[in-house]
Amino acid sequence: MATNSSRTANMPSLGLALLPVILTLALLGVQIFYFGDFTPHIPLAIGLAITALVGIKQGLRWKDIEEGIFHVIHVSMPSVSVLILVGMIVGVWIASGTVPTLIYYGLTILSPQIFLAAAMILCSVVSLSLGTSWGTVGTVGLALMGIGAGFEIPMYWTAGAVVSGAFFGDKVSPLSDTTNLAPAVTGTDVFSHIKNMMPTTIPSMLIALVIYLVAGFTLIDNDNASFERITAITTSLQNNFEISAWLLLPALVVIVLAVKRMPPIPSLFAGVLTGAAVAMFTQGAGVHDVLTYANSGYSIQTSSDAINSLLNRGGIQSMMWTISLILIALGFGGALEKTRCLEAIIRAIMSKVDSFRGIQSSATLTSVATNLVAGDPYLSIALPGRMYAPVYRGMKYSTLNLSRAIEEGGTLVSPLVPWNAGGAFVIGALGLSIGNGNFENLLYIPLAFACWISPVLGLIYAQIGAFSPKATQEEQERWEKQGEAIADYATGSATDRNVSGAYATK
Repeated sequence: MATNSSRTANMPSLGLALLPVILTLALLGVQIFYFGDFTPHIPLAIGLAITALVGIKQGLRWKDIEEGIFHVIHVSMPSVSVLILVGMIVGVWIASGTVPTLIYYGLTILSPQIFLAAAMILCSVVSLSLGTSWGTVGTVGLALMGIGAGFEIPMYWTAGAVVSGAFFGDKVSPLSDTTNLAPAVTGTDVFSHIKNMMPTTIPSMLIALVIYLVAGFTLIDNDNASFERITAITTSLQNNFEISAWLLLPALVVIVLAVKRMPPIPSLFAGVLTGAAVAMFTQGAGVHDVLTYANSGYSIQTSSDAINSLLNRGGIQSMMWTISLILIALGFGGALEKTRCLEAIIRAIMSKVDSFRGIQSSATLTSVATNLVAGDPYLSIALPGRMYAPVYRGMKYSTLNLSRAIEEGGTLVSPLVPWNAGGAFVIGALGLSIGNGNFENLLYIPLAFACWISPVLGLIYAQIGAFSPKATQEEQERWEKQGEAIADYATGSATDRNVSGAYATK
């Protein structure tokens, strides 16, 4: 049976390419700031429709646009699967006593002054071990939110520390999908990529650590009232759950499997099963109870409002708001890519840039912009990586500079954009409740210091030429041998060389 081949869209003009982007951002602004309703789903869906109309005008059929939409969704399905598993873990690990035990020990061992710094370090270590920021946020991050609430620390401060640690651990973990994606699309190896990120990673983490320590000793109240609340919470936890170090077994299973380099999805599912077994054998939960907790979340009513707010959460259904947002955002990003709108915008940028500092800054900011517009951290890494790589080769700069730029503009910025897949997950998993009008919880964005300090440092390095390696002779010979696209900077105008070089392999 014959099938129609997929068409390629004609390149839209810059004005036409920007049209769906501008209109979508305007709709988001009206929905969020004018109506005060943080539900970006419909503005993004309308943006997808506008993008589709642009694609049809450029010669595509709906079938072609649909193919682009579902391609991006398909690529990102493992992350959506992680989100589903995290929902199950949250519900089951509360029922098993794992989360209550973590909260109990955290409140009794940690002091309020060092809590934020300890939270960032702990999330960094766990994320580095697991290779997943999402898994870290949904497990350890959840427990830390409970501890922070016990210390009467505003939840946006705790969320900022959790996000800083989790996404930075993800950024430098050789087990992370984004850490492997960035060097893959730029033609470098993962360990050289990780090494080249240290000049921004280490200072950013140290600066964030100092800020969290200063905040802990200056902003956090350490009076008797706080400790009365902590005592009330720990007593309530003991009254409603068996508290024991053995209940940390589900978390230990996940960490051990991750260290043994098991894939994230089976590792997290093993954590669900272990948590279910612990819930039945130690907390007296029945089989149907465990299934309900995994699907609908844990439910408990105690005399403590703090405990009720901390532990009444989780389950697959609690993640549906976030999952639906991610799927729509990914579809919008796929439509922008298929219609070549993003390509046209990036081409316009590259045609104006003629120096390393300009191209390095443009690559980072393009990743940030893709996060803002397309809502997909993978697209924010893959697309600029493919588009800019020939330009770096033409300038004879190592593509390690590019892989660092897109990692920082992609991985680290994604949790800071509420309608991005990363940001939506953080808001959903940590229970920030933005949709209820609690917009102060968005303060976690500026308080996730490490996530935005690192790209800023990268931009500063680009301007002064620091930590910006030139391509070695070996690297240049490898480009030639592998037939990599190399922009020609010897002849032609900026526009000509970028178009012919950057897209020579297409």
